[in-house]
Amino acid sequence: MNQRVSVTVAAVAEREGRFLMVEEETDDGVRLNQPAGHLEPDESLVEAVVRETLEETAYGFVPHSLLGVYRWHHAAKGISYVRFAFVGEVDGPETGRALDRGILRALWLTPDELSVQAARHRNPLVQRCIQDYLAGRRFPLDLLVHYG
Repeated sequence: MNQRVSVTVAAVAEREGRFLMVEEETDDGVRLNQPAGHLEPDESLVEAVVRETLEETAYGFVPHSLLGVYRWHHAAKGISYVRFAFVGEVDGPETGRALDRGILRALWLTPDELSVQAARHRNPLVQRCIQDYLAGRRFPLDLLVHYG
């Protein structure tokens, strides 16, 4: 059995009860997601989440903790995604910064606003990360070791 695995990162940032999200074009239509993306070669997981958040939202992201490591299998694509989700703070946004191709906008949503739009989530990990954040899950960043 040949299984494809993709390592991704996601940022969970909350301000005044609202979470930073992106609205993005996908093969399945317009979806909601945390700022997230794929790990690049020679990049640490922390570097990846900082880069992806800036590229997708124009906000600088400072991770403080690891929220969790999640695996989700996308049966239609035959890919298992392993997501490292980080909790942190953002600053900005950088005025005039162009967002990544496919990103329509960054927005701030409450947990209730996200919950009622569950059908628009990019994948089930979007809601699970919010639930884990609200439950207080946090792990130290030194849990992650990067050789390179």
